[in-house]
Order: sequence, then C-alpha cells, then structure tokens
Amino acid sequence: MKEEVLKQRVQQKILLLSFLILVGKFVAYWLTDSVGILTDALESIVNVAAGAMSLYALYWSARPKDKSHPFGHGKVELLSASVEGIMISMAGLMIIYEGIKRLFFPVEVQRLDIGIIIVALSGLLNYAMGWYSIRTGKRYSSVALVAGGKHLQSDTYSTIGLVAGLLLLHFTHIMWIDSALALLFGCIIIFTGISILRCLLYTSILRKTTANLLDKADEVLLQQLAETLNEKRGPEWIDIHNTKVIKYGSFLYMDCDLTIPWYYTIEEGHKSGDRLKAALEERIADRIQLTVHLDPCNIFDRSRCDCCPLECKYRKEAFKQLETISFTSFVRLEKED
Repeated sequence: MKEEVLKQRVQQKILLLSFLILVGKFVAYWLTDSVGILTDALESIVNVAAGAMSLYALYWSARPKDKSHPFGHGKVELLSASVEGIMISMAGLMIIYEGIKRLFFPVEVQRLDIGIIIVALSGLLNYAMGWYSIRTGKRYSSVALVAGGKHLQSDTYSTIGLVAGLLLLHFTHIMWIDSALALLFGCIIIFTGISILRCLLYTSILRKTTANLLDKADEVLLQQLAETLNEKRGPEWIDIHNTKVIKYGSFLYMDCDLTIPWYYTIEEGHKSGDRLKAALEERIADRIQLTVHLDPCNIFDRSRCDCCPLECKYRKEAFKQLETISFTSFVRLEKED
C-alpha cells in the first residue's frame, strides 16, 4: 500500500503544478488578448481535468478488495488513460471556433513579450512533470501515471511551435498570424485527441490495457517472474506449470501448479508453497497474491525423476538436469495419468 500512497502523492503534486500553470496561462491571455495563447490555456484545462481524473483513479484503485470486488479495484486505473482523447478533441474544437472568429473580428494583441515568457516557462514545467510522472509510473507499474506523463510531454512540443509563432507575430505585427496559430494548433490538438482514442485499440499502452482487461498472458511479466524463481529455486520445485496471472492496475493475482515429490507431507508441501510466494514477493513487494496448487510428481504421464535433484529411494531414472523455469514451462498444461 505504500506504493499506492506514493503514486497518489506524485499525482497530487502534478495536479497542483498543472493548476498553477493553468492560472499562469490565463493571466498571459488576459494580458495579451492573444487567441494563440488561449489555445495553450484551454489545453491546460484538459491537463488539470485529466490529472484530477488520474488522481481519483489512483485513489480508487488503492482501495482494498471487498465482497463486490474480490480482486480489488486496480483496473479502474486503466480507465483514466482512455478519457483524455475526448477531452482534448473538445478543447481543439473550441480553439478552432475562437480562431475563426478572430479572423473575421481581429483584436490587437498587447504585451506579447510577457505572454511568450509565461508560455515558454509553462512548457518547460510540463516537460519536467511529464518526465517525473513517466519515471514513477514505470517504476510502480502505473498506466495512469505513464499515460498522463506522455500527455504532458506532448504538450511541450506544441508549446515550442506556439512560442515560435508568437515570436514571429511579436516582430512582424501581422495580426492574422495569431488566428492562424489558433487554427493550426486546434487541428493538432484534435488530431492528438483522435490519436489517443485510436490508441485505445492499437497502440502499445492500450494493447497492454486491453490485455489487462481480458486477462491475457503477459509474456514479459511471466518471463521476469520465471527468472526470479530460477534464482531463488528450491531443490524440491520439480517444475511450475499451468500459470495464470490477472493484472489489476499494479496488483498481480497469480495462480500456478507446483510439482513436488509425491511423498512430501502436507506440512512440507505447504512450506514449499510459502517459499515460492516469498521469492515472488521479494521481487514484487506486496503487489502479488499467489495461489499455489501442489501436484505430486507421480501423477503425470511422464516421469519427473530426470529433472529432480533430490536423493530419492523411489527414483525410476537417473537425474540429468533441472528443467529451467521459463515462460513456456510456466504456461504449459500438464497431462495427468
């Protein structure tokens, strides 16, 4: 739970800075009356709204499991990454409307130098916040923080273009440049929003989201877990198979079959399962709930003696080598006699 609190605190800081940037941009718009700066201010509204949504999702996903949600509330975090596209597209439409209106009813911009400075500083802050959000999100497996961070960093690139256009307006005093900037960046913002919506189906972050929602096996994750178990392997772990992993936000619910010597007592088998759980918790801290089904080694259609290193008076064939735990062996479905 400490990780969940940390993620919430990171998002709280990002939300607070996003709100201060929003205020600064509207101050810049009020000082300059530039519709180009208004485009950046309206997009900041989206940032604040999306940040608040991400914070709510992180708070909700950290709630413990209950009767109605036996696997917890972690998957709600995934939904916050899918709403920003609609909000961004709406902001783009508002910007285009304002830009067209200014083409027919132009307004002279004022104190543009101050506005440029404010917009440029806000762009730098957005990029820094985005980097911090992405780094924290990757460290603690938070889709909401990673998606929010990439959104903030993408704003910086549009801000660079906006600042360049405002500088051109400042030195040339060609008034239609302000409306042209609004129309250009309004279209870019709409395209960004549509792209995010398309990402719900096609891009890497949301393919991962879809896989989470469908409980699809995550090959990279399972391979990492397999490597951990190979390092911490108990001699009585003959193999691990029929593994299933359900991912709820940053929490993992894992079910697997552990093959152990058939003559082990219930107590010995229970201790083997505890050692398996401890090895995984050392890697993933308190973000995993493990269910282990113990299989005796003599129930399968082929002997396991060749991959069991234990001294055993019931051995049917000589030990050759341990079977390496891998993604392939993890998900293998063993046939019983």
